[in-house]
Amino acid sequence: AHVYSNGKVQTNRSMTGNGLICSAFLANIDEHKYASVWIFGKSYNLPPWSVSILPDCENVAFNTARVGAQTSIFTFESGSPSHSSRHKPSLLLPGVHGSYFSGTWWTSKEIFGTWGGESFATQGILEHLNVTKDTSDYLWYTTSVNISDEDVRFWSSKGDLPALKIDQIRDVARVFVNGELAGSQVGHWVSLKQPVQFVQGLNKLTLLSEIVGLQNYGAFLEKDGAGFRGQVKLTGLPNGDIDLTHSVWTYQVGLKGEFSMIYAPEKQACAEWSGMQIDDILSPFTWYKTMFDAPKGTDPVAIYLGSMGKGQAWVNGNLIGRYWSLVAPESGCPTSCNYPGAYSESKCQSNCGMPTQSWYHIPREWLQESDNLLVLFEETGGDPSKISLEVQYTKTICSRISESYYPPLSAWSRLTSGRVLVDTIAPELRLRCDDGHLITKITFASYGTPSGGCQNFSEGKCHASSTLALVSEACVGNNECAISVSNDVFGDPCRRVVKDLAVEAECSPSSATKEPRAEM
Repeated sequence: AHVYSNGKVQTNRSMTGNGLICSAFLANIDEHKYASVWIFGKSYNLPPWSVSILPDCENVAFNTARVGAQTSIFTFESGSPSHSSRHKPSLLLPGVHGSYFSGTWWTSKEIFGTWGGESFATQGILEHLNVTKDTSDYLWYTTSVNISDEDVRFWSSKGDLPALKIDQIRDVARVFVNGELAGSQVGHWVSLKQPVQFVQGLNKLTLLSEIVGLQNYGAFLEKDGAGFRGQVKLTGLPNGDIDLTHSVWTYQVGLKGEFSMIYAPEKQACAEWSGMQIDDILSPFTWYKTMFDAPKGTDPVAIYLGSMGKGQAWVNGNLIGRYWSLVAPESGCPTSCNYPGAYSESKCQSNCGMPTQSWYHIPREWLQESDNLLVLFEETGGDPSKISLEVQYTKTICSRISESYYPPLSAWSRLTSGRVLVDTIAPELRLRCDDGHLITKITFASYGTPSGGCQNFSEGKCHASSTLALVSEACVGNNECAISVSNDVFGDPCRRVVKDLAVEAECSPSSATKEPRAEM
């Protein structure tokens, strides 16, 4: 059923061999107002921008604006190696003064521009994806620019430099002159203006186009493309601009190290590796590699790459993915998140002014006990000495459920026959730690009118004093637990007041097997 702006409702019913079976979806598409709907001989109040599900066309089992989910807060801990060796996995390199610095990390420099393979030359600027066929994020464009003595004298007299201008670039463009990085631009179809320093004679101008992903939704996404659009020209010359758009450009897809697969254990001989020196730290367009041992246990493994710039990472030949240590803008994060309304990429943003991502998951299936190979390709410069390997698990879990909330969905699966009054079943607050972990402590529990949120709960004026003891009895020592949110369990600390149950708990690793779920 759909609630339209005129208040009408449309329903769909399906027939089975046993007769009429009715289920309904009630949707309120207004972004600001509640909607009251009379249907099936009953009134339903729908929050703004929400959908209610009625499995039996009578009782609401779920509403998208009232989701009673557990909040999980992760923690990272240095993992002990599963196999004793010369490597130290919790900190892959202790620092530039470490006794095994040069023997732990190795480096190899990437070639700028044409390196061989299937390079080709043609006139004009070609679209990135049409050339790479999505086989690489990287596409090199190289051409030659002849600079006269008159040009050099002109720039010297003005104390200025010529500039390379590109009408539009996407996502990253880098400019090289005679093998030296002149500058970069980042953005989605933004203009580039980069001062460049030429010498008299023939100069090699190289452009690197990089993509960091492709649009996967929205109208005409297939027309978005990548690379460069519009004119490519040199400005600031004594005889006027030079249009390079229709010059002859040599194209090279990808990186030499990428196509030589120097990230794979069996391809290590395909690159010239040397022990990392201090000068190699913060060096752009550099490959790094080291070995490490896997942490003990079965908890997820994460690698910290916040000390690196932008690039890609591989473990034992498997691509973890791209990394990019960007810092989010300082502004744009609301103090509270209001869910109604259409989605946009700026909706309910959080962590303004913080790194967008620093930790990256390594599937344990890719790891062996010892001598795992980590390879990084770093584009902008980073410090691998600060990379760390950690295990991750849920340390803190919280939930808050009202006594007016819906019965648990599991109540529907327990119904076997006949018309059952599911609205007589109390709501449940459920907590669950990761597999292999137990609830070891209840740090907060209140049935009444608690305030605040996870890690910031506080008791209200209405509070059942028995809450902490009852919740601890039901949950501590178990992997998961379920608690009925009702006066039958906690008593009624304040009559004629709708009460909430708020609980915060801690999880810890356990060598014991998974405990059965407790219910009360």
